[in-house]
Amino acid sequence: MSPAQQARATEIAVVIVEDGKIVDRYQSLMNSGAWVPPFIEQLTGISNAMLRKAPPAAEVMQEVADFVGARPLIAHNASFDQKFWDAELALVHRRREQAFACSLLLARRLLPQAPSHKLGVLNSWIGLPDTGKAHRAMADAEMAANLTCFMAMLLRERHGIADISHRLLCDLQRVPAAKMAQALQTIRERV
Repeated sequence: MSPAQQARATEIAVVIVEDGKIVDRYQSLMNSGAWVPPFIEQLTGISNAMLRKAPPAAEVMQEVADFVGARPLIAHNASFDQKFWDAELALVHRRREQAFACSLLLARRLLPQAPSHKLGVLNSWIGLPDTGKAHRAMADAEMAANLTCFMAMLLRERHGIADISHRLLCDLQRVPAAKMAQALQTIRERV
């Protein structure tokens, strides 16, 4: 499923994190004219009837783009979300200004011992709060935020890196897993 195959977004959620805490939220279904196949309805709980009553996708994307502004972005399996984010923004003649960091790529590097790197599994394994039904936008956004805050705490407490920036997360997600220890040592030595 991708915008290249004419797939459209049906729901969007964003949480804003400051100082390791979720401080604001935006969530909406969006009527993009997409038809929800039965397996997606079963996975998400989003029905075609729900989408018919939802606000138009263009209206939702304008609102959420204003809500996000130029803040850094992070998502679990960000390459998937980024394609839809960019495609839906393009339909309202807007562009993303910032890079996406990926909590999936970061988890693979910082939590290699996890039984799985699926978002729900990671959150349960770590003992993070249950945020609701997986594959619903707000639950997934909150899980990704909580996971990212946990990994930032690991970087500070276990690896001695005090300044955790979006740029650092974007850089770390590109480090091969086998070279992660060396990369973290180099970052510590720079400070």
